[in-house]
Amino acid sequence: MAESLQLFATCAKGLENLLFDELHQLKASNVRQTIAGCWFEGDLAVAYRSCLWSRIASRVLMKLGDCDALRAEAVPVAVANTPWETIFSPAQTFIIDFAGDNKAIRHTQFGAQLVKDGIVDRFRELGLDRPSVAKELPDIRINAHLHKDKLTWYLDLSGDSLHRRGYRQQQGAAPLRETLAAAVALRAGVNSQTGVIYDPFCGSGTLLLESAMICFDRAPGLSRRGWGFEQWLGHDEAQWQQLLTEAEQRFNAAFQASSAEFIGVDSDPRMLAIAQQNAERLGFADCMRWQQGFAEQVLPELSTVNQQSQRLLVTNPPYGERLGEEVETLLLYRRFGAHMRQHFHGWQLAVLAGDESLLKRMKLRSHKKYKLYNGALDVLLALYDLTEEQIEFTQAQSTDLANRLKKNYKQLEKWAAKEGLNGWRVYDADIPEYNAAIDIYNDYVVIQEYAAPKDIPEAVAKERLWFLIDTVAQELPFAADHITLKIRQRQAGKSQYQKQQPRGLTTLVHEYGAQFQVNLSDYLDTGLFLDHRWARRELGKLSHDKTVLNLFAYTCTASVHAALGGAREVVSVDLSKTYLAWGEENFRLNGINPRKHSFIQADCLQWLREQRPQQRFDVIFLDPPTFSNSKRMDDVLDVQRDHVLLLKLAARLLTQDGVILFSNNNRKFKLDDEGLAEIFLRAENWTQRSLSPDFARNKRIHHLFKVTHLD
Repeated sequence: MAESLQLFATCAKGLENLLFDELHQLKASNVRQTIAGCWFEGDLAVAYRSCLWSRIASRVLMKLGDCDALRAEAVPVAVANTPWETIFSPAQTFIIDFAGDNKAIRHTQFGAQLVKDGIVDRFRELGLDRPSVAKELPDIRINAHLHKDKLTWYLDLSGDSLHRRGYRQQQGAAPLRETLAAAVALRAGVNSQTGVIYDPFCGSGTLLLESAMICFDRAPGLSRRGWGFEQWLGHDEAQWQQLLTEAEQRFNAAFQASSAEFIGVDSDPRMLAIAQQNAERLGFADCMRWQQGFAEQVLPELSTVNQQSQRLLVTNPPYGERLGEEVETLLLYRRFGAHMRQHFHGWQLAVLAGDESLLKRMKLRSHKKYKLYNGALDVLLALYDLTEEQIEFTQAQSTDLANRLKKNYKQLEKWAAKEGLNGWRVYDADIPEYNAAIDIYNDYVVIQEYAAPKDIPEAVAKERLWFLIDTVAQELPFAADHITLKIRQRQAGKSQYQKQQPRGLTTLVHEYGAQFQVNLSDYLDTGLFLDHRWARRELGKLSHDKTVLNLFAYTCTASVHAALGGAREVVSVDLSKTYLAWGEENFRLNGINPRKHSFIQADCLQWLREQRPQQRFDVIFLDPPTFSNSKRMDDVLDVQRDHVLLLKLAARLLTQDGVILFSNNNRKFKLDDEGLAEIFLRAENWTQRSLSPDFARNKRIHHLFKVTHLD
């Protein structure tokens, strides 16, 4: 076919410029760039070269026809005007890939059916057999696209997506699409003159292998088997074979002439084995060096490379997308940036990251950034020139935070050790700009950042958070993977026990002779309110040979103290089955048989109303949430509004000389003394005595009252 074909190459958003340049290099004409692709024209050789040589395109489509699609019934008629008998035979199978919609065609399945009807009608009108649709391995793939009432249909020359080069049969957990990897390499400046390319997060080797194909002038489609045009009746096998032969010759010549070196490092030996297999399929095994290690290590191999050649570091570090990985990833970028500055002077650096804030942690100045897409993920490619001096940039930050953390840790660590505690708070929003709580659990740190006020820009708040995390990592003796971040949103009406993405990061906390299992990753709270430890210990002292009721029991940590204190019976009531089961496990951890005590799943307010007014508990522990409107509750609970009612209902179950320990965390809470007197109760404020040294800086962290009957 010598005539000019109308063609369209699709690509991921953000790669259009690269595709435009590439098509010009492939001798395409009238190239026009659009969103996620380029229109172009050329003969059959240009179409074949685009399939074989494009590193950026996802598909190459040959236009067959178009029509207005204002009426659905007009589509099959227009499609039937295409000479389908010249595209494929009735004995072949086909499939329709349909995209787009309008008022007349609202579903892609309906649109595909209309196109299929037009194709079948054409064959019937010619007296030929009807071709069959095959969803699996069709001979011919037709692509139909509906946009602004205009329907266009194409023959898919590529068949399978062009990112499937044929060399990668296995991939890692977070695969980088080959077309994106090629784009990163091109943006990084990889070319036939490149001397050394190093990837310290190489995974299955895609970035290095795509870079090597550029250096060695290897057509990305040379290893592919199966093309969309092979079953097309217009296919010219001789011309295709000629192009394949030329591509092989170009590769062999460039490979022999090149002295480029490729070094890949990864911490996972399984990924390195896959990378080696991928390299072998391309014939690159001898020029690739794979090594197990970490990105911050100094590799002796790098000191032996040609210092006069172009040296590139091209990499795609972890994005830290899973909940709980943010801190570890953040600190990884911080260490990686420092490592680059110290050991890679004279190199060019290209980093593909999932977030601008991660790049900022490297403290390097980029000279170019590109917004790209890794599948559905927004990613950012940053280029750095380390041949120029890189002075670590950062805003002048006060040393107040670092000094406060060091001072608090030094003082409170000694106090906690003396008290026998391994769960304690080291920082509690001491400095207003860094509005977070930082808790220690054994050798773990949990950072709980409160949502910033509305007048603080999001970027400022995020930068403050990252600075806080940086400072914690530098000043406190904890490993990066032992620092967990939680964002605590202050939103009325939301459950304060919100479930997070499960990671199962747990540890045991010792507290005044008791031990509790805490979960540092899967919930907004850990299962232990550290500020209430004094109240729990006091409950234990009051419980000897007593019957104890724990309302809003959560994970039953107060119940454990009561049982260890010698209570005859402990009844724990909570709405959550999950937390009561956690509470039973806490009992077992302390050598207490949970079967000797009661765990009741119920709405505490409703449960109290349903109990007969008989005095049967000597001690009641009442620690309601500030606000709750759980779907499983009959009422909305507001502790400020409802505390008198709560205490009235609880007092109905209290012995005459019994004690209620009433606590809550409403910072603006005010006890209604007159309301209590009206129901013959009195309260003694125990708040100040209940504040441990690690919470003494925050006088409003909670309120605690001893409530008894009036004489």
